[in-house]
Order: sequence, then C-alpha cells, then structure tokens
Amino acid sequence: MDVRRLDLLRELAERGSITAVAAATHRTPSAVSQQLKVLEREAGLPLTERVGRGIQLTSAGHALARTAGEVAVALARATSLWDEFRNHPSGEVRLATFPSAGQVLLPQVLQEVSRTPGLILSCADGDHELLDFPSLTADFDIVLAHSLRGARAWGGRGLRVVPLMTEALDIALPADHRLAGRSYLTAGDVIDEPWIGVPIGFPFERILHDIEEAAGRRATIFQRISDLRMVEAFVAAGFGVSLIPRSTSGGIDPSRVALKPLRGVDAERDIVALLRPDTAERLAVRTVLSILQAKAAEIEAVHAAV
Repeated sequence: MDVRRLDLLRELAERGSITAVAAATHRTPSAVSQQLKVLEREAGLPLTERVGRGIQLTSAGHALARTAGEVAVALARATSLWDEFRNHPSGEVRLATFPSAGQVLLPQVLQEVSRTPGLILSCADGDHELLDFPSLTADFDIVLAHSLRGARAWGGRGLRVVPLMTEALDIALPADHRLAGRSYLTAGDVIDEPWIGVPIGFPFERILHDIEEAAGRRATIFQRISDLRMVEAFVAAGFGVSLIPRSTSGGIDPSRVALKPLRGVDAERDIVALLRPDTAERLAVRTVLSILQAKAAEIEAVHAAV
C-alpha cells in the first residue's frame, strides 16, 4: 500500500470529510476520492461508506487508519534518527497557542530557537474552546492547551500530551480595594463582590461555581469577558474582581491591580503541549518542545504558590 494514500485515510479519520482532507492536503476533493478508491482496491475491503451526503469510515477503514498512524510514527522516527546522526534539527515547526501562554512563553522560546541555524518556529494564536485544542494538531506540530486541574480533556484522542506547567489562578482586585492588603482571600471574602466572569462554558467558570458552592450563595456577574487584557482593564477601573492566571498574566501593573491567592478552592490549571505521535518524533519538534519545557519550568519556579 502506498504510504501517501494511507496518510489520506488517516486525515479522513481525523477531519471527517473529503472536503476537509482536500483543503488540508492541497488537493481537489475528486483527487482525494480517487486516491482513497485506489487504496480500497489495494486493501480488498470497503474502507468508507455513504452516510447522507457525506462518508464515514467502516470498521476496516478505522483499523487501517490506526495502522496509517503507526506507519507515520515509524517514518518520522526514522527521519528523526537520521537528523540526530547529522546533529541538525532543521526545518519549520508550526505552533498554535492561546494568547496568555504565548505572551509569556514564546518571546523567550523564539530567542532560544533563533540560536539554532535552520530551525524555524512559526506561531499562531487564538482563543480556542477547550475541545478545539486537539483538532488543531492536524494543522500544527505543537499545540499549547490548558485545562483545569483534574480535567482530562485530551484522553482518547491518541495524542502525545506533554505537561509544561501548573498555574494558579489568583483573585484580581483593584489596587485600592479594601481587600488588597490581605495575604490571601477565601470564597467568603469575594463572593459578594461584582465579578468579571468568563463566557458561559469557558473553563474558568467552573472555579467561580466552586467559589459559589464554598460560600453558599451565588455571585453577581457584572460582565463576561474572555480576553485577559480586557479583564485586567475592567478590574483596574474598579468594576469588579476576577480570576487571573498568576504566571501568564505578565504585564499587570501592581499599582492598578492586585493579585491575591485563593484559599479553600482548587484554583489551578494545567498547561500542556499536544502533538500527533508521528509529529512528536521529529528532531526539530523535539528540540522546540525541550525549549518550551525549560522555559515553562523557569516561569513556574518564579511564580511558585505562595
């Protein structure tokens, strides 16, 4: 079987449609369909079946797609081994990040990567929903993702999950707030304050629900904002309090906003790197990932829990 056709089948398993595969592989839908038909003849079994206006993989198609993933890992491992013999982690590594992690991590990572000739790191950012992070690995080599502690959002996806750092979420207050002099705060201290919350369904919302449960009453939401810079501006202007990531909130002016640890409620998130198993074998990707891990460890140490 042709490796390139196997890879198209794997893409179909992950992307769900011929059109999406065609767009990702820079082919026409007709060309993708033709290659999959050839693969089906080689396999001697139906690999896809019609469902409404689209198609889906048969059980044989799913099995072969998993095998295609294993083949891709083996090929990537062989290429990586050759790169190691040459001692040259060259090529482009594509990275997707959410804004707060990108702001703090990527300037340092890019500086380190620039010291390796031939290694290029291309970055893209966006406010992605929790469940969107794994899908980004189809188009990016490394995806920086976050989830609350204990949440296992990435299980069952067949992805490599590399922990980078654990980050506390602090209570952000106006610098002149009556609670700003405290060393830490509890749910009872902040429940009656107006809140700058997150859009419904965003991960941080669960922590606010936990605060409500610990305090025994509901919080009043003044605004729901996803952008952390806007949240900080609203807090600084005195409109309310909010949850702000401690380590990746770089740039907060302590003369305008005070960050205080929250006690009695589990307010932490994990930041991880998500990768396809075959992508994770590439020497260039492993080199960038190693730099990411080192820089994240440095940041985590600076902002250790107080």
